[in-house]
Amino acid sequence: MSKIAIVYWSGTGNTEAMANLVAEGVTAAGGQADLLTPELFDAGQVGNYTAFAFGCPSMGAEQLEEAEFEPMFTAVKPSLAGKTIGLFGSYGWGDGEWMRTWAAECEDAGCNLADEPVIACGAPEGDAADACRALGRTLAS
Repeated sequence: MSKIAIVYWSGTGNTEAMANLVAEGVTAAGGQADLLTPELFDAGQVGNYTAFAFGCPSMGAEQLEEAEFEPMFTAVKPSLAGKTIGLFGSYGWGDGEWMRTWAAECEDAGCNLADEPVIACGAPEGDAADACRALGRTLAS
């Protein structure tokens, strides 16, 4: 059985809702989903999982949340080389530049992106909700 870590930070609840949808996809595909916030995940746990989903909304000038999520991700990223990951997050303005930048940084670090990153403008509904579930299914397969 696949064991997937879904590590996310959410300020308004939108990215948390996306994390829950990714978890639905993981469990629908027969995997185990562990939902974790940044303070509960570190590089020492990477070996406990077969794949990872990381979720963070766009903050400020289209960047990752910098007090909790970004420091955790920066510390964990070297341990993710060769690992399968998925990215997701919500935004309220801009065009998704933060996600494109984040995905490129992950690929440069040797991460294998399972699928296209998933972004939602506001709450994940419709296509964005379906894409979150699909990401979970892909990570678990």
